[in-house]
Amino acid sequence: MDLLEGIESRRSVRGFKATPVAEETLRRILQLASCSPSYTNTQPWEVAVVSGERRDALSQILFDLASASVPSSSEIPVPAQWPAELASRASEHNARRFRVLEVERDDAGARNELRLLNYRFFGAPCVLFLFLDSSLSPWSVFDMGLFTQTLALAAHAHGLGTCLQASLTHYPEAVRDFLGLPSSKKLMLGISLGYPDPDARLNSYQSSRTRVDDFVKWYR
Repeated sequence: MDLLEGIESRRSVRGFKATPVAEETLRRILQLASCSPSYTNTQPWEVAVVSGERRDALSQILFDLASASVPSSSEIPVPAQWPAELASRASEHNARRFRVLEVERDDAGARNELRLLNYRFFGAPCVLFLFLDSSLSPWSVFDMGLFTQTLALAAHAHGLGTCLQASLTHYPEAVRDFLGLPSSKKLMLGISLGYPDPDARLNSYQSSRTRVDDFVKWYR
């Protein structure tokens, strides 16, 4: 796959086939992701790859917590209030997604079912959890973003899909306890990964993008 084609065609996948992903393929994707730049070459990313029976067990733990509406304890704060332009963009995105899926905005039951699919990893056979040592600064958070994008593109080039899920950071202690990791490892992101199911209805939605001149000012 051509690099530019891959950048333009990558998208979030929310419906996966059950087909397992070979460890050799995962290793190659992670090796490519490790080529990402980082502040003074610190390469701060730490990754847990969960599949098979362990994947199913962790999914059930997270699903049960979310089903019981246990409050999120995510270690990644979100703004108390988004700037108006960004809030409008997010609102439009959600409205369009619900229309495509034929879910009414006031249908709380259907919306909750969609929310809980996050904790089933949308059927993906593999999920990656990205960690960062809690002593590190926002520069390393920036590095983690670079690593994540490279990983998503590498997976796409191998015919795989990814979904980058903030929801999988909602219960960091449960994830760390399950994986046997210390509290010093901050859970940054969960990524469902597998072969896309083209027939999955959730994959029929395509998010929009702003124009270059909407986010760039030219100084000549």
